[in-house]
Amino acid sequence: MAGGLVALLDDVAVLARAAAASIDDIGAGAAKAGAKAAGVVVDDAAVTPQYVRSLAAERELPIIKRIALGSLRNKFFIILPAMLLLSQFVPWLLTPILMLGGAYLCYEGAEKVWAKISHHDAHGAGEEEVQDETTLVSGAVRTDLILSAEIMVISLNEVINEAFWSRLAILAVVAVVITVMVYGVVALIVKMDDAGLRLSQRSGAVATFGRGLVRAMPVVLTVLTVVGTAAMLWVGGHILLLGTNELNLRFLYEAVHHVEVAAHDATGALGGLVGWLVNTVASAILGLIVGALVVLVMTLTLHRRKSKPAAVTAAATTRTDATIPAQPSRAAQRRDDPADRAPRG
Repeated sequence: MAGGLVALLDDVAVLARAAAASIDDIGAGAAKAGAKAAGVVVDDAAVTPQYVRSLAAERELPIIKRIALGSLRNKFFIILPAMLLLSQFVPWLLTPILMLGGAYLCYEGAEKVWAKISHHDAHGAGEEEVQDETTLVSGAVRTDLILSAEIMVISLNEVINEAFWSRLAILAVVAVVITVMVYGVVALIVKMDDAGLRLSQRSGAVATFGRGLVRAMPVVLTVLTVVGTAAMLWVGGHILLLGTNELNLRFLYEAVHHVEVAAHDATGALGGLVGWLVNTVASAILGLIVGALVVLVMTLTLHRRKSKPAAVTAAATTRTDATIPAQPSRAAQRRDDPADRAPRG
């Protein structure tokens, strides 16, 4: 009896150690997968506050909560099943899909750079049109679907060699952690100025700190946008670099790798950091070139087609205004009426 109990306890201990090891593996896999998606995560956190900028302060957090729930639905009911099916039955499609996501990242990053140069807001943040909350949330969730798909594909590519259930668990952890992290940061950013205003109404050091928070908000948003843009170009370019290598178009990857190794060998103790910087800069340059080409194609095709109806409407309005004479006022009509000019009495 005692021997059986000891054996049972040993079995429980073995199972506990196996479960702990499995949890550690899932945690490590989730951390590895999430790190690769950092560029998209930063961009997601930079874009989302723009959706609540025209709302009353008391509606900001409820709207962010609704967008976060929509993001979780995107990840668990649309993206995760699709990614798992692809990885299980047609894994060769993942590299082209990942490269499409990388090209989109490059496009978004290059568009932001062009918007900064041309002083045009790529995301239309300057529009102050007030939308109803349902329309606003729907638009934000649609944008999140694209960004979340990129995050999940990048994450899946890092754990593609894991077993099916391990992939499922790792991607589920990534989905929850990244959603909580992104929208938690968004909530903090959105409410930072409100908290600063409340603190500034107090006295002493607390008021000074509150005023500092209010002044820091524009700087925080600017830094977040710059970092997000740089990260998108780097991550997108790196995805394309690795993808071309996996598709046996190795000349770009080999050229960058050759320069990276040369820089590593030439800088001694700093070789690891310098080599990483070389790879990162080369990936960002590739991302900027590809993104600029996509922006050019989009400008010459899709954007031009969208602008034609507006131009035709404006021209028609101009012709109509030019051909239809303006109606005289009632006072002028009375002055021109012969009955009014006839002598009275």
